[in-house]
Amino acid sequence: MSFINGTDTFAAARKGHYAVGAFNTNNLEWTRAILAAGQETHTPILIQSSMGAAKYMGGYKAVKNMVEKQVESMGITVPVIMHLDHGNYEAAKEAIAAGYSSVMFDGHDLDFEDNLVKTKEIVALAHAQGVSVEAEVGSIGGEEDGIVGAGELADVEEAKTLAATGVDYLAVGIGNIHGVYPENWTGLNFDRLQELADVIKTPLVLHGGSGIPKEQIVKAISMGISKVNVNTEQQIAWSDAVRKYYEADNDKKAKGFDPRKVLASGTEAIKNTVKERIEWFNTPSMW
Repeated sequence: MSFINGTDTFAAARKGHYAVGAFNTNNLEWTRAILAAGQETHTPILIQSSMGAAKYMGGYKAVKNMVEKQVESMGITVPVIMHLDHGNYEAAKEAIAAGYSSVMFDGHDLDFEDNLVKTKEIVALAHAQGVSVEAEVGSIGGEEDGIVGAGELADVEEAKTLAATGVDYLAVGIGNIHGVYPENWTGLNFDRLQELADVIKTPLVLHGGSGIPKEQIVKAISMGISKVNVNTEQQIAWSDAVRKYYEADNDKKAKGFDPRKVLASGTEAIKNTVKERIEWFNTPSMW
C-alpha cells in the first residue's frame, strides 16, 4: 500500500464540514498507535513528523520507511497520508525526495513576499510529483519543535494571496497556539475564522489542536477547518500512562521491566487519545 496525498481527503472534509486529524509521531510505538486508531475507526489517517522528530528517528527516508513498513505489517487498509509538519524550505524538498506524500512549508519567519515566492516554488515542485502542500499565513503562537511563533491573527488579504498559489490546505492563526494553553487564554477568534472562510475555499488548518475545548473545535470545523493538528495531548497521554505504570510497580511484576511492556502502556494511551479526537472531528467511517 502506498501513501496518498491529502488533496482530495481535505477537499472532501471542507465540503462535508468535518475534519481529518493530523497526528505527530515520535517513534515506532507512536506510529503503531496512530495507525491502529485509524484502522479501528475505519477513517483515513494523517501521520506527520516534525523536522526535529525526523532527525531523531534517522531522517525523512527512515521515517517514511518505518511508517510504510508498519502499514504493511499491521495490515492497515485505511488511506494513510505521510506529512511533514512545519518544514522549512530545505526540509520540504528533502521530505518530497524521501517519499512523503504531503508537506508543510512554514515560511512564517520570512517576510510575506519571500514566503509567497518560496511557497510557489514548493507547490510547483510538490505537485509535479503528486505531493500535496500546506502553507501557513502569519504565525501560530507558542513553540513547536524549537520553532517559536509570536502568535497573531491571520491577515485575510495575505491568506487569500497565499491560497491563490495553489496550496492544498492553509494553516491560519485564529488565536490558537502550540503547546499547553495558558489559563488566561481567551479562546479561538471565530470572527476572524468566518472572515477567512468566506473568501477562501481552500481547506483550512488548525494547529495547536491540543487543549482546545471540544465545543470550540466542533464549531471551528463547522466553519471551514478541515485539518486539526494534535501533538501535545498525545505527549501528555503517553507520559501520564507510563508514570502510572511505574507508580503501580508494574515494572516489578512478571518481567514488567521489559521495555516493550512499559512502552505498551503509553502506546495504548496514545491510541485512545487519537480515537477520541477522531470522534470529535466527526471524521466519517469508510465502511
